[in-house]
Amino acid sequence: MTSTAKPASAATIALNRAAAQALPEDLALNRAEAERGLIAALDPGVILSKDGSRPVWDLTRYAFLDPEETPDTVHPALWQQARLNRIAGLFEVVPGVYQLRGFDLSNMTLIEGERGVIVVDPLVSADAAAAALAFYRRHRGPRPVTAIVYTHCHADHYGGARGIVTEEEATKLPILAPEGFLHEAISETLLAGHAMYRRTVYFSGAMLEKGPLGQVDSGLGKSVSTGRVTLIAPNDEIRETGERRVLDGVEFVFQMAPDTEAPAEFLFYLPAFRTLCAAELATRTMHNLYTLRGAAVRSAVAWWQALDQAVALFGDQVEAMIAQHHWPAWGRDRIVALLERQRDLYKHLHDQTLRLANQGLTAPEIAEALTLPVGLSQAWDCLPFYGTASHNAKGVFQRYLGWYDSHPATLNPHPPRAAAERYVAFMGGADAVVAKARESFDAGDYRWVAEVLRHVVFARPDHRPARDLQADALEQLGYQSSAASWRNEYLTAAHELRHGILTWPAPKTANPDQKRAMTAPMLLDYLGIRLNAARAEGLDRSEDITLAETGESYRLTLRNGALTYRPLPPASDALTVPRKALEDLAFGGPDAGATPLFRLIAGLLDSFDPGFPVIDRPA
Repeated sequence: MTSTAKPASAATIALNRAAAQALPEDLALNRAEAERGLIAALDPGVILSKDGSRPVWDLTRYAFLDPEETPDTVHPALWQQARLNRIAGLFEVVPGVYQLRGFDLSNMTLIEGERGVIVVDPLVSADAAAAALAFYRRHRGPRPVTAIVYTHCHADHYGGARGIVTEEEATKLPILAPEGFLHEAISETLLAGHAMYRRTVYFSGAMLEKGPLGQVDSGLGKSVSTGRVTLIAPNDEIRETGERRVLDGVEFVFQMAPDTEAPAEFLFYLPAFRTLCAAELATRTMHNLYTLRGAAVRSAVAWWQALDQAVALFGDQVEAMIAQHHWPAWGRDRIVALLERQRDLYKHLHDQTLRLANQGLTAPEIAEALTLPVGLSQAWDCLPFYGTASHNAKGVFQRYLGWYDSHPATLNPHPPRAAAERYVAFMGGADAVVAKARESFDAGDYRWVAEVLRHVVFARPDHRPARDLQADALEQLGYQSSAASWRNEYLTAAHELRHGILTWPAPKTANPDQKRAMTAPMLLDYLGIRLNAARAEGLDRSEDITLAETGESYRLTLRNGALTYRPLPPASDALTVPRKALEDLAFGGPDAGATPLFRLIAGLLDSFDPGFPVIDRPA
């Protein structure tokens, strides 16, 4: 991809240089922690696919981060975070506990037991995970994997499982996860998967060039590996705080944390190592209560209470703390202070959002008004590299009060394109709007330029001056953003305005492991989402089916443009079908027409285009 990005404007340069004078004093401490315990650096930082045909991970693309001095096109705090996230290799946390960092977006933690090594969170892809484990073994010896632990249900914490063990090996190992892991791992990213995939192109900046004018980081790490995403189902679920397991001679004490950073998540403490794994609840950034890629809004209350509980349970004994992103912390006082500061961060965001909402402010007004106290705003681990106070406040508002701001003008507005045509006509036509917006751009009011030109681009997608000027404004907003997520959103949108839609090489639909792990109701729910109700108008059909492998029976009913299902007791007159027929109907395959109703439904399903427009609405 050839870059057509432009340099930083005078307004952006001034803003970023001012920010450079206000970096938190604990940056040096975070750098020391990020470098501590290095056994071997990942050099040159390239991981190839299993067949050796392509790189699935390449840290050499981030060599531009070598200089400490920040370029004008990157917020200085984000530049330093990006440099910290590039420190990669095998690290000793305490003797017996190791981390592989910088092999993927997430960390792989390795705990040495009596017979081998316990793997915690095997990265995003099998290719990266296999390379990471081989790197560990090169420096610590050929220990076999004796257990796998998934801290939560996001793919960057389980996707590399088949790079760690084979299918046969997995049947002989304990594989632990929090209660509800499998359901949440599939449902959160599948039911709205195509929309989430498209939004992730913006959120991650995955298709942007790496460099000072493009993607520099994700906030949590560099990016995601592009190898095979897999899943091995857990065979032991942790359900209650205080549950214990002994894995390969190592005692684990679990603390449940559902509805926090993930719908299914836990922390664990290792008494023998005096080490707490905080999963993804206490990383070195303000995290997301609402994630821009799309997901259910997370509970700030559950999050702060889980962090407070961790202090109460383990704070008087812990000497090291790891997370599954970023770097560890050492020393009881340092760890407790970090946990309590993160606790206070999410409590503050929650309470102050609702305080302002109860005074009548709407979500955008709260996002503009909410500020963090100095104790949080001047701590490196609370800086907005990934989440921001702005979009997190809107998330809290959404969780409690929803999208409606109670002003009737927003109750039933015109949809974006229809509204845009009216706005542009009111403002004197596209050319007049662009001329006025150019004056605002010259004054450095990029937020207003981006907002007002949205109407022109929606009303006149082919208006080149409007597209170019909106791209210029979004680009400057990206350069000014300390949040990697915001920078990536802005710069991806700018690129698409100039060059058209960016998509990853293949849509992130369900992989074979996910399909196998889906329950029959999950498959039927997904079918209901794909059903085009208009094409099903007037149809009224029912059919009883039994899945051959499990004996599960369901009555499927297609009526009123909806596909519903009801579990049945085993029925002799039901049509027996292989489970694969249901999978093929949901995702496409030769057995999609296994029954009369299946054949009917197959002709009523939509196929989703993962490259739908975001930044404009073509006619």
